Amino acid sequence: MTTHSNTAVVTGAANGIGKATSLKLAAQNHNVFGADLQYSDENRAQLEAAGVTCQIADVRDVLSLESVMQTAIDATSRLDVLVNNAGMGMVKQIGDVSEVDWDMVMDTNLKAAFFGCKTAIAAMSQQLSGGSIINVASNAGLLPRSHDPVYSISKMALVGLTRSLALCHSKDRIRINCVCPGPVENTQMIEENFVGRPDRQQVVRELIHASPLARAWDRIISPDEVADAILYLASDGAQMVSGTAIAIDGGKSLGVPPG
Repeated sequence: MTTHSNTAVVTGAANGIGKATSLKLAAQNHNVFGADLQYSDENRAQLEAAGVTCQIADVRDVLSLESVMQTAIDATSRLDVLVNNAGMGMVKQIGDVSEVDWDMVMDTNLKAAFFGCKTAIAAMSQQLSGGSIINVASNAGLLPRSHDPVYSISKMALVGLTRSLALCHSKDRIRINCVCPGPVENTQMIEENFVGRPDRQQVVRELIHASPLARAWDRIISPDEVADAILYLASDGAQMVSGTAIAIDGGKSLGVPPG
């Protein structure tokens, strides 16, 4: 069991899932280092009040990402948890996708996670306790989606990265898992669904209708629900769990829901 105070790095910490995860880890006495491109004054104040160290970083830049993680390691002499949460969506068909589009999505959703894992594994492999890496994928990583193929490709690759590295580094007592959320409220990504749609409530109804459990409960997923799954995967209780992809999507990835 853990006897030291754990150190955690969370990317995309300013909002949504990353913010909820950072606050919950801090509440469990982790030393939390958050990274994001920018923070609202309100969210930064809330995170810092909880003890989270808020850093500015562009995870697409490997040096910027490594700097955040090295700050955490230098401050605490360890790294126990990495949550690769920073991500972006893209709703475009292949004919409309430019090289810049492709690079932006892949660098944010996949490259950043890969190099985050690389840095974390180097540190965690030196610790007898190993560590836990949680990648935030998507239900788009479990099944293809017709409206956002590039995003789906990036998240499927992230699930594959998770499983491959989990196999490679179990010998180091490093556990690598991912969570695969469906539509999550109060996130920057969910806001993209409302662009050009004047009736927000109609969009919410469509999102709820797409998932059988969401339809049954008449709501979409909260950031806290995803954060709770991440906390489990980061905990000693998940010491024998690695290479998993936990769908937190209201059953959306199960198939065509009943009418």
